[in-house]
Amino acid sequence: MQISNDEFRSYQPLLFSLGYRMLGSIAETEDVVQDTFLQAYQVDERKVENKKAYLCKMMTNRCLDVLKSSRVKREQYIGPWNPEPLLLTESGDENPADRLLQKEGLSIAYLRMMEHLTPEERAVLLLRDVFEFSHGEAAEIVGKKSDACRKIYSRAKKKILDVEEENLPYEKNRSIVNHFIRAFQNNDREALLKLVSENVTLYSDGGGKVRVAIKPVVTSARVIPFLFSIGKNVPDDFYYEIRNVNGQPALVNFMNGGMQSIVSFFVVEDEIQEVYITMNPEKLPVE
Repeated sequence: MQISNDEFRSYQPLLFSLGYRMLGSIAETEDVVQDTFLQAYQVDERKVENKKAYLCKMMTNRCLDVLKSSRVKREQYIGPWNPEPLLLTESGDENPADRLLQKEGLSIAYLRMMEHLTPEERAVLLLRDVFEFSHGEAAEIVGKKSDACRKIYSRAKKKILDVEEENLPYEKNRSIVNHFIRAFQNNDREALLKLVSENVTLYSDGGGKVRVAIKPVVTSARVIPFLFSIGKNVPDDFYYEIRNVNGQPALVNFMNGGMQSIVSFFVVEDEIQEVYITMNPEKLPVE
């Protein structure tokens, strides 16, 4: 199948966007995108009616294979598993990749919930809700009949808590994160309790490579002291930036000459419901 330079520039962000949402890993997604294009060049073009749909089908099938093969690896992962944070430009309109990635279905909260789905359910839900393929098109991509695809989609919607990402306004949530930082810096526990849900859950991902809590920390009575205990041990060269991570404001922390962690938040109705601390060095971006 022939793919022009213009087509490559158009389809590459689409395939990366699909793959990242399915896998939650930048490195794995990049490998699968490259493999998809290499395989596509070997396909007889006379068998392809719609290049976009065909490439999405190839990408989806390869992601399904990766998910099935990595299931045991995920189960053996030390501590909570957070999706690999993805740094985006603030505006989201500088390149096609950012424009696609700014669509719904990208937040850390959404990607974590996707872990509750089977690989097929994950694929169908993304194809229908995020990439807006019809049931018939989604069925063709995953190799199912249309009725079966509808059942998979219905089952997936029932199993996953719906993160209404249109209700995750970036600027409003950035203001809440700023208030959270100020309260933390001022040791204002009363202000923190107003910002954080009583049932807040903190997931710290170190992958066994750095010391973190190996179980989720639950309730504000435990999460707030846990965060303060972390803050006591930072070196003099520590600093942070508020950056766009997976379409939401997050803390990107630096110390000892490099990036140390990324702290993301799930905010619902002006209240922090979940906190995700990613410290696994293999998951932190190299800038």
